[in-house]
Amino acid sequence: MNGDWLIRGRDGRLSVYLPTDDAVLCRAELGPGGPWEPPRKVGGEQKLRPGPAVGQGADDYAHLAAWRPTKAGEAGLVHSTHFRPRLAALDWISIGHPDSAGDRTGTPAVTVDAQGRAHVFVRNKAGGVSMRGQKEVGGWGPWRDLKGREVDDRLAAVTGECGLVELYAAVPGAVLHWRQEKPGSVPVLEEAMQTPVRPGTLHALATSAERTTLFYADDSGDLCAWRPGTKPVTLLASAGPGPVSAIRCELDGHDCTLLAQRSASGRVAFAAYPTEQESAGAWWTESGPQLPADAVVALALDEDERVVAATLSPSTGQLLVTRRKDEAGLALEAWRAV
Repeated sequence: MNGDWLIRGRDGRLSVYLPTDDAVLCRAELGPGGPWEPPRKVGGEQKLRPGPAVGQGADDYAHLAAWRPTKAGEAGLVHSTHFRPRLAALDWISIGHPDSAGDRTGTPAVTVDAQGRAHVFVRNKAGGVSMRGQKEVGGWGPWRDLKGREVDDRLAAVTGECGLVELYAAVPGAVLHWRQEKPGSVPVLEEAMQTPVRPGTLHALATSAERTTLFYADDSGDLCAWRPGTKPVTLLASAGPGPVSAIRCELDGHDCTLLAQRSASGRVAFAAYPTEQESAGAWWTESGPQLPADAVVALALDEDERVVAATLSPSTGQLLVTRRKDEAGLALEAWRAV
């Protein structure tokens, strides 16, 4: 999944979204910290192409986007809304193709503005970015060409605390940043920050009332943090080659940013530091068993605002979950299989 695939729903229950070759599955807690329900298909029986995306709004509704085959050699994007984890999601509806017609062009990204409107971004045939957003009164606006070129397949969409939608994309030797100027407007390209960036490593997080922070790995393998309008900061060496997950949480009374990544040793590595204070430093601490090479990590907060971490291995289907203990620091419970 492109996006935070472990989320807390409107009813306080945690859920995970699990992609398969032709569908998206959802599993949800039956009770706080309790057993989980069996996997259920999201959006009906339509066949999907690999590489779906998920985003969540302030109303805690989940929005999903994916490609589905339409005819030989062609595909179109579809969207579904999931209001509560233990309810069925809405059926997939077509939102078309950024180039009117054609095959899959890239992995979609989804974020949701303060008014609850989903915005779907995807690379287009020309190598730039296109976006389609929901209207406030229902339905969808037209596809918009946001420009750019040689954009990497995996985009990072995020909504700031102010409710404005932003997008980050990697291009050769740089990161591009788009932002809305006001609610409901089309995001505009604001900055191209020159940096060696490793494709597929972008993760964006709202970190203050006016700013978002982008985490990415550079060519040397260092994990960097960048807020538009400033220079990027090297935070620490990446724990492993895969993507990083990030969340804001309270640790011992402090507003912190918590990072998690599958380490080179195969375990989950965690690092925390005061939010937007990268100069304070951070270091990795490993936890849990060794994981398959394809395992990915996600972070969320449960209804008691406790940190929850999950790992998923697509090749084995193994899903592991842990929670923060009710004590100082970042002590975690034993990892358990769901």
